[in-house]
Amino acid sequence: MKALFLTREFPPHVYGGAGVHVEYLAKELSKLMEVEVRAFGDQNIESENPAVKGYPFSDGNFANSNEKLKAVFKTLSTSLHMNANPIKADVVHCHTWYSHFAGIMAKLCYGKPLVVTTHSLEPLRPWKREQLGRGYDASSWIEKTAIEMADCLIAVSKETKDDVLKHFDVDENKIEVVYNGIDLKEYVSVKETNVLETYGIDTQKPYVLFVGRITRQKGIIHLVNAIKYIDPDTQIVLCAGAPDTKEIAKEMEDAVAKASKSRANIFWIDKMLDKKDVIQLYSHAEVFCCPSIYEPFGIINIEAMACETAVVASAVGGIKEVVVEGETGLLINVKQQTEAPFEPIVPDKFSRDLADGVNQIIKNAPLRHKMAKAGRKRVEDFFDWQAIAQQTKSIYQSLINNK
Repeated sequence: MKALFLTREFPPHVYGGAGVHVEYLAKELSKLMEVEVRAFGDQNIESENPAVKGYPFSDGNFANSNEKLKAVFKTLSTSLHMNANPIKADVVHCHTWYSHFAGIMAKLCYGKPLVVTTHSLEPLRPWKREQLGRGYDASSWIEKTAIEMADCLIAVSKETKDDVLKHFDVDENKIEVVYNGIDLKEYVSVKETNVLETYGIDTQKPYVLFVGRITRQKGIIHLVNAIKYIDPDTQIVLCAGAPDTKEIAKEMEDAVAKASKSRANIFWIDKMLDKKDVIQLYSHAEVFCCPSIYEPFGIINIEAMACETAVVASAVGGIKEVVVEGETGLLINVKQQTEAPFEPIVPDKFSRDLADGVNQIIKNAPLRHKMAKAGRKRVEDFFDWQAIAQQTKSIYQSLINNK
């Protein structure tokens, strides 16, 4: 059996949870079958399993295009190039809307069974219009077309499955729930502190940590707004980069600058660190905070839990299936409205509640330690990539047998 992955992200070009998912799933599946990866980028590894071929995501003929539409045009062009070389795999597996058009072409032109993993859904991310303009209509159409023509949909959580059934015309029997996973040998608590020292973080004082991109979806602005309610002795470490737009980047800069006027213990690492450095930050944090306003799964939460760190997270999407309230962390309710055309409106109460959760865990050492151990055990019990690879192989096999 041979599987072809079509993806925007693959090492060394990984910036989000979907990229992490593809990296580790390909690695584990390659122990069970032949795997080929076609990604947006400049990778070229032909002699290994998985074999990886990159397709540059460049301006090309779109240099003069509208800035908001350029990303969509480049995506479609790259997806077509992904199909230029013959596809000899038994099954094609797409990840995120960026690769969905490539999957559509692979199914139509090569007759391959199509699997789509739903890492997120465009109807539930209306703020993407801020980034893509009318291109959001195109990305939504591409996603809808791929999802509704796929031979199998993999939902990364039960709630994501419900969202698919609500927003798309899909036979429920075609949907399988397969969680994200983690490398249990790589993500472990470490004692080294050189990364903390590099960025001036006091190793003798507690800190709350955020790791992720600067987007509406990840809700980092709500954590920044919560800083004024967090105990002043608690350090704030924001490992946050790759802003979606210049406007969001400016909003983040202004909010951090405002919060920094009243305290000097805010540390903003405005780039995406490598895994070893992030693992060190997870390991020494008293609390990891995930303030997402939409999250189909939230792989960052299991990364933190694997490193034995208690979690304060918003009670949305798949997070509720990952973080166990009162056992591995605290879940914070968020009520929001969406103001046309895209801006999510989240009350300040959410920021206050995030701060209350952070303060509660930091002040209660026995609770914090109990959550840390329980979090690690939950990850070991439910989120092992080896088991997830076996589930995925079974899905492929059933599609091939029924072809």
